Amino acid sequence: MTNDAVLHALREFVAERDWAQFHSPENLAKSVSIEAGELLECFQWGPDFNAERVAEELADVLTYCYLLADKLGVDADQIVLDKLATTKAKYPVEKSRGTSAKYDQL
Repeated sequence: MTNDAVLHALREFVAERDWAQFHSPENLAKSVSIEAGELLECFQWGPDFNAERVAEELADVLTYCYLLADKLGVDADQIVLDKLATTKAKYPVEKSRGTSAKYDQL
C-alpha cells in the first residue's frame, strides 16, 4: 500500500517548507479528522458526488495519515495488515458474510 516514493515525496515537501515543527501527533490527528470531514462534505446532500473533488479530499486524508504514521514511527502497511488480521478474527466469513451486524451480534 504505502509506496516509499510517496513517503519520500511527503517528507521532502514538509522539509522544504520547514513544516515538521507543526506536525505533532496531536496536530496531525486533528488534520486527519478535519480532512475526513471535508471528504464527507462531498456526500452531504446525497449520493451524487464530484469524483475529482472526492479524490482530492481523499488524498488530503491519506497524506495526513501517512505523515502521522511516519511521525509515530509505525509502518502504515503493517498496522493496516495487523488490524485486518484482528478484524478477520472478529468477523469470520461464515458468520459475517452479507450482514452488517457488529461482531458481538453475530
